Amino acid sequence: MAINYIPLDKEKHKNMKVAVNNTFAFAKNTHLAAASIKEFAQLASTMPIVFIQDPKSERHHVVAMLGMEQNQNLFLNGERWNGPHVPMNILRYPFDVRPDGEKLGVYIDENSDMIADEGQTLFTSEGEASDFLKNRQQFLADLANSEMITQRFVKTVIDLDLLEQIQIRLTYKNGQQRNVTGMLSINEKKMLELPDEKVLELHKSGFLGAMYAVMMSLGQLNRLVELSNNTENPISNMQLSVVKAEAQNDAVATPAQ
Repeated sequence: MAINYIPLDKEKHKNMKVAVNNTFAFAKNTHLAAASIKEFAQLASTMPIVFIQDPKSERHHVVAMLGMEQNQNLFLNGERWNGPHVPMNILRYPFDVRPDGEKLGVYIDENSDMIADEGQTLFTSEGEASDFLKNRQQFLADLANSEMITQRFVKTVIDLDLLEQIQIRLTYKNGQQRNVTGMLSINEKKMLELPDEKVLELHKSGFLGAMYAVMMSLGQLNRLVELSNNTENPISNMQLSVVKAEAQNDAVATPAQ
């Protein structure tokens, strides 16, 4: 059933319950997850972080790579998460925070399998938010705040012209080969050539550390290769390279959906 987020309403949803468990079946086809700057350090030790560009809006986004192919989440072993960190944008489900008029509001996927007869109540008998919902609201507020900072981080990286296109050459154990393109990362050479005052500014804003986290996270591509051993089509070899400028216009954004 398709996801359908609607505003959370204390009258309409006064009897709604959400099952709380450690399963992530809803994310089995999620190969990219939006990455929030607050969690870059944790993500970088677990999975690759890259930039992608929306071909429609041309806006850039930061995402964590969960798989090498569309509809493939290598961190899911059945319904259990196979890793020490789960991206905040997956943990928030079935809730979301979205613009509601002139302010942000809490939304819920009314078609989620996590809405069940047994689980945590969202509202008390008096119509107030339950402790469970208050906890979720705080989590969503932290996520929304971090995403606002992430947007400023992305704008800064774009304005400083620090992005370069990268591609991954995969060789599978069955002999198949394919290129994964459409990703961007930080050009370290350009970053090191920035004026000292700009570097100090980036350091004080926390953006310099975030840039290094993104660059270091590419080492976790090897983890995705290892996790592919649990699939029907394991990867035997992976090569990461920078897309040359003359070839960038021909790159196809295969990992993004």
